[in-house]
Amino acid sequence: MLIGAHVSIAGGVQNAVERQLEIGGNCGQIVTTSPRVWKEPAIDDDEAAAFKRETAASLEGPWVIHSNYLINLATPKDDLRQKSIESLQADLDAAAALDVPFVNVHLGAHTGAGEEAGLENAISAIDSLDHPEDVTLLIESDAGSGSKLGGEFDHLATVVDGTEAPVDVCLDTAHTFVAGYDISTPDAVDETVAAFDATVGIDRLRAIHLNDSKHPCGSNKDEHAHLGEGEIGATGIGAVINHDAWADRPFILETPVEDGKDYAWNLERAKELRSA
Repeated sequence: MLIGAHVSIAGGVQNAVERQLEIGGNCGQIVTTSPRVWKEPAIDDDEAAAFKRETAASLEGPWVIHSNYLINLATPKDDLRQKSIESLQADLDAAAALDVPFVNVHLGAHTGAGEEAGLENAISAIDSLDHPEDVTLLIESDAGSGSKLGGEFDHLATVVDGTEAPVDVCLDTAHTFVAGYDISTPDAVDETVAAFDATVGIDRLRAIHLNDSKHPCGSNKDEHAHLGEGEIGATGIGAVINHDAWADRPFILETPVEDGKDYAWNLERAKELRSA
């Protein structure tokens, strides 16, 4: 099973490898700089070389770089659009320098411009990027609150089909659930897998953010829970982890650190559910 968590690069990006191993992960996710401010990555050649060397020696699966949380590809505002493109380009370039195959991004919100215009804005922003060879941009499914795009599988399909750039999808289980796609039972997971495959294509799914949800299906409220202890529940999370359609994809935890439970606890829980 390819599974890991979102870990810090504090002290140097190479330190993410040790942090991943400490929780029992064999793949994972990082950010290249603070994700809540507009700041360029600052990774020197020695750090990059150490990261690549230690990753190759110690991990089985891939890393994903999660882009800046401020990025809004769907925005109609020119200044925010330009900042978003520049920030995402910096992460794509960092991924190439680190031999990281995936960069993950949310589509953002159309903020009143309308769904169609927002999706067109996102596609044109993606098309304006210089996509490095061997780096794939992943559009993450969203919880779908307000004017945010990506909550519906149709949104994801429109973007991946609307660009010739190397773009695929990262499915977040908590986001998918609160966006209205039930995954709380094996039958519900089957139905959601079938809907995703018919709309986007299961071959376009490259990674899964594995999170339970503190809020019910269709609520559009994005708040993650420990695996098996939220509204999706152990039965649903187990059905997700064991589903043949995507069991070989890397699973990345973004679960909370609270109530005496951390990433290591959730990783072990996922392994227990995998074998159940």
